[in-house]
Amino acid sequence: MEILIRASQLILSLSILVILHELGHFIPAKLFKTRVEKFYLFFDPWFSLFKFKKGETEYGIGWLPLGGYVKISGMIDESMDKEQMKQPPQPWEFRSKPAWQRLIIMLGGVTVNVILGIAIYIGVLFVWGTQYVPTDKLTYGIYADSVAMEMGLKSGDKILSLDGQKVEKLKDIPLKILLEDAKTIQIEREGISEDIQISENTVANMIKKQDAFIEPALIAEVAEVTSGSNAEKAGLQVGDQLVSVEGTPTPFFQDVVKTLQGLKGEKISFTVLRNGSEVVLNADVSEQGTLGFAITPADEQIPVAIEEYSLIESIPAGFTKAYSSFDNYIKQIKLIFKPETEAYKSLGGFGTIAKAFSPTWDWQRFWSFTAFLSIILAIMNILPIPALDGGHVMFLLYEIITGRKPNDKFLEYAQIVGIIILLGLMILANGNDIIRAFD
Repeated sequence: MEILIRASQLILSLSILVILHELGHFIPAKLFKTRVEKFYLFFDPWFSLFKFKKGETEYGIGWLPLGGYVKISGMIDESMDKEQMKQPPQPWEFRSKPAWQRLIIMLGGVTVNVILGIAIYIGVLFVWGTQYVPTDKLTYGIYADSVAMEMGLKSGDKILSLDGQKVEKLKDIPLKILLEDAKTIQIEREGISEDIQISENTVANMIKKQDAFIEPALIAEVAEVTSGSNAEKAGLQVGDQLVSVEGTPTPFFQDVVKTLQGLKGEKISFTVLRNGSEVVLNADVSEQGTLGFAITPADEQIPVAIEEYSLIESIPAGFTKAYSSFDNYIKQIKLIFKPETEAYKSLGGFGTIAKAFSPTWDWQRFWSFTAFLSIILAIMNILPIPALDGGHVMFLLYEIITGRKPNDKFLEYAQIVGIIILLGLMILANGNDIIRAFD
């Protein structure tokens, strides 16, 4: 069911983005009296799932969900319609229009994606505001994964700053280490302040393992014992706090979960703190690595700050959020070109994108991630790669500056090269998804 929900959100999000992106090309093309032969959501090689014709344009839905397109007459695009290009130019064709009009048509999709991203962020901030975990308010400090521990962090540490600068939101710390080349992290450990150097291989390890890095630490204080469970049979009570399993200290709930996962189906002894005294209990671990209890909810253990925005306040905040998304994504792209980080291995396809959606239908997360995808779509499409909008823009700018239009045959070859590059990137990204699925 989770897979179906995530897939549905992915398809809905991409459908919204693709349709509006293509409208960004369609509308100026129509305004400049340029004929649009097709307007398609998804690609339709050999056949389409649905289509109808209105006026001079065929509208439809293809079966290959890799994007969408508008086929503009007299334009060398992914349709590679060479026969049309052999005919004399017609006044209603793209190639017959002034360069500035063609430039506006080609920039329309990216422009819409930027505006859409900003508009969605404004709406999300106005309706839901922003929730975040304040770095300096963690009751039990952080819980460190393997990469964080290799760097020198320990579960229970309280993070004070990065390079001497306070970081207000906990979720921003990994981003600043990954994208802003932070060198040191200041912490408080057992009441003593320490300075930890961030090693050069930390970024590569964070990208490679793709773990949480750090998260709020939770204690395993029992809030509910499932009736008939192994926990109930062992005598576990509400209010108990698990502190060790099989002699292994488990100061945090995350430790309990990891330890039990390694003891599936086994008989164990574990220690709880009850009314200030330690009590040893015995239980069978289920085949799923559980005992059958729930802890005090995370939202009761972790302080969460909420920033609310009026409609007026949400507008500049939406612009700021969109710019931050744009800036962070550009920095992520730069990481790909640093071989030592092996960031190219973290490229993901549709599987990775789908996992970013909530396993339950969460409209706040859906719209927030759709806004982010809209910004990404704008960035990717403006890259100067033939077959993308940015490739067409590159050649149009050359024409405007030099006064010379590139040869049609050259544009055809460039389009083929661009398609090959895009297919290669798609194979790499989705191939990484497949490899990770079997790791």
